[in-house]
Amino acid sequence: MALLAPVENGKVVTETTNSTTAATKNNSMDKEAFLKLLVAQMQYQDPLEPTSNTEFISQYAQFSQVESLQNMAGSMDLQRASSLVGQMVYVQTTNSEGETGYVMGKVDYVTYEGGKAYVYINEKRYSLDDVQTVLDGDYYDAYHLALELVTGINRLPSIGALDLTDGEDVDKLYEIYQNMNDYQKSFVAKEKVDALLAYVEKMAELRKLAGGNNQGGEETGGDEKTEGAGKVEGGSDAE
Repeated sequence: MALLAPVENGKVVTETTNSTTAATKNNSMDKEAFLKLLVAQMQYQDPLEPTSNTEFISQYAQFSQVESLQNMAGSMDLQRASSLVGQMVYVQTTNSEGETGYVMGKVDYVTYEGGKAYVYINEKRYSLDDVQTVLDGDYYDAYHLALELVTGINRLPSIGALDLTDGEDVDKLYEIYQNMNDYQKSFVAKEKVDALLAYVEKMAELRKLAGGNNQGGEETGGDEKTEGAGKVEGGSDAE
């Protein structure tokens, strides 16, 4: 018996994609498939011990109930996925080597295909089942603002190695902290806040010394350094 298959460039092409797609689409029994199975069961039943009509009706009723539950579950999945549009989420991913990773981003839109709901992040599709965490907008902003602040503090040199060239970085970090609300400040550990205030006080001392040693300095420059030191001291007292 000969087997026929398409040939391209001298090689036999196996049509696995369509078969896989068909198998995926038919991996669950729908109403039409159940009715065909029911008819086959009636056709090939033992004529001496036929299946009662009551049993057939019971089987069909059970299938209809399962189908209704599946439709309800699908509708709930779509509703759940739709509620994620515009939300920041963490999605668990698995690469070809089986390694697990995470993708974070905002859900742009959702689709419902083949009985499953999918979310799209930056035009990439992810299964709703892989969504691990949904982040509140305020939480997301507070977390990343605190992360920026702590990272900046960790990059500063030690207190003993601090000099005037670090003044801009210290001022920026202190401004970030001052502009944070109470909820956002709660994301920053107390020791990090204390470290930041220590840097601010040290920078105020350095600027004061630099202003005092600059005997021939311009009047404007002296006023700016004095004003900056006063601001820092006031901020420390507030904390």
